Amino acid sequence: MSQKLPFIFFLSLCSSIAWAQTNIAWAQTNVSNTSVNIDDTPVLSETEVTASRVAETVDASLADVSVITRADIDASHAPDLIQVLRLQAGVDVARTGGPGAQTNVFLRGGNANHVLVLIDGVRVASSNTGAFAWENLPLDAVQRIEIVRGPRASYWGSDAIGGVIQIFTRKLTGPHMAASYGTYRDADGSAGFGARNENGGFSVQIGARHVGGFSATNPGICNGPNDPYCIYNPDDNGAQYHGGTLSADYRLGPQTLSVNALRSAGTQNFDNGSSDGISHTLDQAIGAALEGDVNAAWHQRLSLGTAREDIATPAFASAFRSTREQASWTNDFALSAAQHLIAGFDAVHERGTSIDTSGFGAPYEKARDIDGAFAGWRVSEGVFDSEMAGRYDHNSQFGGAFSGSAAAGWKLADTFRVTASFGTAFRAPDLNELYSPGYGGYYAGNPDLKPERSRTLDVGAEWTPDTANRLAVHAFSTRVHDLVDFAGGSTYQAINVARAAIDGMELTHAWHNGAWTLTDNVTVQNPRNTGTGTQLLRRPKQKLSSVLERGFGERLSAGVEFFASGKRDDVGARTLGGYALVGLRADYRLGAAWRLGARLENLFDRNYELAHGYNTPGRSGYLSVTWQP
Repeated sequence: MSQKLPFIFFLSLCSSIAWAQTNIAWAQTNVSNTSVNIDDTPVLSETEVTASRVAETVDASLADVSVITRADIDASHAPDLIQVLRLQAGVDVARTGGPGAQTNVFLRGGNANHVLVLIDGVRVASSNTGAFAWENLPLDAVQRIEIVRGPRASYWGSDAIGGVIQIFTRKLTGPHMAASYGTYRDADGSAGFGARNENGGFSVQIGARHVGGFSATNPGICNGPNDPYCIYNPDDNGAQYHGGTLSADYRLGPQTLSVNALRSAGTQNFDNGSSDGISHTLDQAIGAALEGDVNAAWHQRLSLGTAREDIATPAFASAFRSTREQASWTNDFALSAAQHLIAGFDAVHERGTSIDTSGFGAPYEKARDIDGAFAGWRVSEGVFDSEMAGRYDHNSQFGGAFSGSAAAGWKLADTFRVTASFGTAFRAPDLNELYSPGYGGYYAGNPDLKPERSRTLDVGAEWTPDTANRLAVHAFSTRVHDLVDFAGGSTYQAINVARAAIDGMELTHAWHNGAWTLTDNVTVQNPRNTGTGTQLLRRPKQKLSSVLERGFGERLSAGVEFFASGKRDDVGARTLGGYALVGLRADYRLGAAWRLGARLENLFDRNYELAHGYNTPGRSGYLSVTWQP
């Protein structure tokens, strides 16, 4: 019963404040700040809901937030989500082969499982591995992406050590069809329909992708020509996916009832020596929410969600299933026009199942419950903003964990603002790390593991010298201890052993002048294991991306992408060389409904690796057509 006390406390707190504040004017948190563009036309600042779980503009947030809109995605004509994310400051990606291959996303130098991933508010990382299958998410199903850098455990709980990435699924308002074809026999298509009126609306979309691919591996993956365990095979490794999204919402007075669903099923082909291996995957996220104003001073969101991931690999005689059910209640109380209290709770049930018929491993089926209660206090007084937040989580496997954060912002002039924040975070060990029997006894889990914990200091500044430029810089320092590593004894059991230090700086610049637009992102970081002095794997110390685009009238636009990465360490004390890529893109509108797109990646056909022994695409071209009246 003790773990239920925080829920009772917060429920009582929410009700008491709502009663006391009934007659206080509701200060709308989603009213957008305005800025002025080069033509002196007011432009609404983007609104985000991920940093503090309530609506606020990116300009007003004390966290380091980026928003990728559907317009940004359409302009890129990118074939998949990875090509969009890699251009963002602080985001690094690693993929073991071509489209459909296993993909890791790192945020601010942390591990892949240090990123909390949400789809329409639903946690979607695997309960078994703690990682999200980025390769299975169709880009045409995405409406927008919000990236919050830095620890957010005080609002979201486990996993948000490096930050949070939330993906919102597509919401159509009419008929829509799209198709593309490109190098490596990459064919993609989708079709959908949506409608809206003053009471609500719905959207449904289905899609499929088939990639012939290229050889995922190269001979460098083998330990010499006589390596009996070499998985290299020079044939093509492709992938196929199909799935869709569904959303609907309906106004019930001041409240809105909404449902969202995403489902993606696929088959991936990978190198497995003389014969190829096949993996069958299923990823699914379903959520429902009731959100709106309870009275003039109280805005609430009550949500339910479920997520599922299935992976079956016949070549290894193994299969995994991960399921998660969650319930959340978030409340935003206006204490005054300048102060808000955010409070709520989460309840999560996770289950992981491993099936092994090879006789080499052993199956397991485990479950756990996580309850969490959180509160945050935000104050905005003229040129000064501040926020304090705290959260308590109880995990049925390892017990309790408290996370806290504090942040402040000071507007020194109309064009210049500085911010500072400090936050703690943690990651609960995943079910594989806790309970996996390993492979013949090797690399087994450990039910006595403690959660990984971190603390981060962030200092930032934003400068808008004129209506054409915006410059932002964030310097951060993160320390992580009790990292889980499979390094225990002669059987390499999971143990808490490692410590990590990540120091870095992110610089972003946006410039708009008439028909020209330029966006630059620079990341400099030093992610390292403080126990061994080695670099954390597959994360560069330097990264640069730049996108320059020009409009030619109302119908045609064209742009160039430049991306450069420094060298990275990889497994086996290997070093992956730095590389630079140039890409081109163009968009042409045939009329009100038809749109043509073209994209050329790796213009100079550079050879590079994101993981040792695994190939990456060479020069690649894509053509697309979209119909949306």
